[in-house]
Amino acid sequence: MRDGAREARIHVALMQSRLDYRCLYAGTLARELELAAPQLVELPYGHRLFDRWLDEGWASNWGVLLSIGDPANLRHHLRKLLKVEGVARRPVLFRFYDPRVLRAFLPQATAEQLREFFGPIDAWYAVDGEGALMAYRCDRQQRLQVQRAVVVTPAVSPAVLITPGG
Repeated sequence: MRDGAREARIHVALMQSRLDYRCLYAGTLARELELAAPQLVELPYGHRLFDRWLDEGWASNWGVLLSIGDPANLRHHLRKLLKVEGVARRPVLFRFYDPRVLRAFLPQATAEQLREFFGPIDAWYAVDGEGALMAYRCDRQQRLQVQRAVVVTPAVSPAVLITPGG
């Protein structure tokens, strides 16, 4: 299992990319938490970070891609998804940005959960357990549509990488 808490290359790759990225957590964070926290970055197709994600991060579950028409309120939407009700109605962190969590959650989600989860997002993309890229979309009846994507193309753009964190 690799994530931002155990995989320093993720944060280093973000810093070296010279792209703007934002933490999904609010406020000032301790350095350890900042390194492990999920980050949101617009990732242009063909950018060196995109290539690095494909080369190093793909099989290591570095994060997920998503496509959205208007990213203006994306961070706000994703922040609402970070906490869910756990056992005894206690809030717990929901690591939807980890491909392993995303691919386990989506097929079991109710129509209402899918509507809330997708919100303004057109599609989520995550590597499956066998290394294939899977595309997750909702139809008009809030039914999950899952497709195996052969390659990531510019048609996926704008793509956003959310690095897995602590």
